[in-house]
Amino acid sequence: MAAPLVSRMLRQVLRFSTRSCNSGVPVTQPRPGEPPQSAMEDVSPRMQFLRENPVPFSAFLTDSFGRQHSYLRISLTEKCNLRCQYCMPEEGVPLTPKADLLTTEEILTLARLFVKEGVDKIRLTGGEPLIRPDVVDIVAQLHQLEGLRTIGITTNGINLARLLPKLQKAGLNAINISLDTLVPAKFEFIVRRKGFHKVMEGIHKAIELGYSPVKVNCVVMRGLNEDELLDFVALTEGLPLDVRFIEYMPFDGNKWNFKKMVSYKEMLDTLRQRWPELAMLSGEESSTAKSFKIPGFRGHISFITSMSEHFCGTCSRLRITADGNLKVCLFGNSEVSLRDHLRAGASEAELLSIIGAAVGRKKRQHAELFLMFHDSPPAIPSISSKDSLGVQSLRHRVSFSNQVATLCPGRWVPQTPPLAQRGLGSDSPHRHYSSHSDSDTDPKCLSPVSRAPASHSGPLRTSDQLTHVDTEGRAAMVDVGGKPSTERVAVASAVVLLGHMAFKHIQENQLKKGDALVVAQLAGIQAAKVTSQLIPLCHHVALSHVQVRLELDSTRHAVVIQASCRAQGPTGVEMEALTSAAVAALTLYDMCKAVSRDIVLGEIKLISKTGGQRGDFHRT
Repeated sequence: MAAPLVSRMLRQVLRFSTRSCNSGVPVTQPRPGEPPQSAMEDVSPRMQFLRENPVPFSAFLTDSFGRQHSYLRISLTEKCNLRCQYCMPEEGVPLTPKADLLTTEEILTLARLFVKEGVDKIRLTGGEPLIRPDVVDIVAQLHQLEGLRTIGITTNGINLARLLPKLQKAGLNAINISLDTLVPAKFEFIVRRKGFHKVMEGIHKAIELGYSPVKVNCVVMRGLNEDELLDFVALTEGLPLDVRFIEYMPFDGNKWNFKKMVSYKEMLDTLRQRWPELAMLSGEESSTAKSFKIPGFRGHISFITSMSEHFCGTCSRLRITADGNLKVCLFGNSEVSLRDHLRAGASEAELLSIIGAAVGRKKRQHAELFLMFHDSPPAIPSISSKDSLGVQSLRHRVSFSNQVATLCPGRWVPQTPPLAQRGLGSDSPHRHYSSHSDSDTDPKCLSPVSRAPASHSGPLRTSDQLTHVDTEGRAAMVDVGGKPSTERVAVASAVVLLGHMAFKHIQENQLKKGDALVVAQLAGIQAAKVTSQLIPLCHHVALSHVQVRLELDSTRHAVVIQASCRAQGPTGVEMEALTSAAVAALTLYDMCKAVSRDIVLGEIKLISKTGGQRGDFHRT
């Protein structure tokens, strides 16, 4: 199975030898000749006194509902080196002039004030906080604040491996790393940039330096990455990770759509089908996460249920934006500029009065948002894929090279896949894309494989009656509740006749829209997973495997598409395979229509199906 394989191989890659503790604070090894130092010995006298003799919490940071705000998030920059689809538009966002952003001294002045009033946890965010040049110095100065117990950072991980040793030395003791997919090609599609391997190196470095747990934030989006839930959970079997599944939330510029959101309950149901022993952990009342653990696993998982089950009633968080505005709610529009008051010479007492007034106005729950989501969205059976979309490609010319990252023990290896000859002319450059990774060359590498569906032969029993109409001739969905659950496999194909010019552009990867084969492959996989939303009377099917192959046929100037789907259930997956092939073909047309509209889509057909009461089918 893919999930245990992912866990086993990634665990080998992320090997580490340092000790770790359960507090989340990295455990440092003593220098040669020095005795070990306990955690208590490293605590200042004032910190120890505060722990043993807590003082009444500041009235300025307590709202009208009695919520005490001890957690401050500070944005260090608006800039980011990625363009995640759920976060911002591809062209980025308008940036605030540098003169209007908080200076380092202003950040520290505000942090000092909040800590003095009772804040004991500060998290640095962005944008991407690690692109700020003085981030290490900021962490070091925050570390000097008596009473501040936790300094965390949320990062996309691109610069983490390089900076983490300095950050740890400066006092950073909590890390959240954003990672929405374990598939390099899909990573580039989601964030619109390269960098998957750098993020994995950052996770490697955090574990190596003793951070435990290392929190991995995964925003789950329907049709994009919900098929990787099992693979992410499998990572916690041998690694000290807290994989946090975050419900897709609306932000300016991300074109949020309710249909893209996968609810916490839906995700949990999917995971419990695989791990029924999944148990909920107890946590702090103010925690945003619902945490679960599989017995025997080293790490655990969490759900951030901002949309389906909000946690406003116990919220303890305040935010300061990069330009110095205080936000008492992430979803609210209300802000007050602390920067302007600082620069106008406001005293500490005046600042506290302004902060207290803002906190006092905080609403019971955020921004009227949950009037839209009083009930959880209808559960749609989750989809898991045994194949992690290992996109493969070959081009003879160096400028066409597109290597696939294969995760092997101890290193990331760029792997060149074998050349697929079937259907290709031997005298022309070849390109071959497949969502099915061939790992026969090195069984130790992470390349989850689902074997090609078996070619069963046998009579296909047909019926002279339509099954999707009732006795009165009205359209009706077939009741499959009493049918046995068996393994169902279906393979479908399609051919796109491109013509000479469009074929050449695809062959040389010269289309202005990008790599047509990669985009078509992703479209085919996503289409298979949402077939029931496109074809009215189709049942939801929990696919265990989707494979889309695209091959160039130089003799016909065509792309040959083959899609296969697998599931365990009471109904077949022919429609999923046909939809996958058809949408992949439509996507190729869309990618190439600027070059030529003389493109023909054809030969969309079922190749084979196995499983079910009606017997197997194989097209001869």
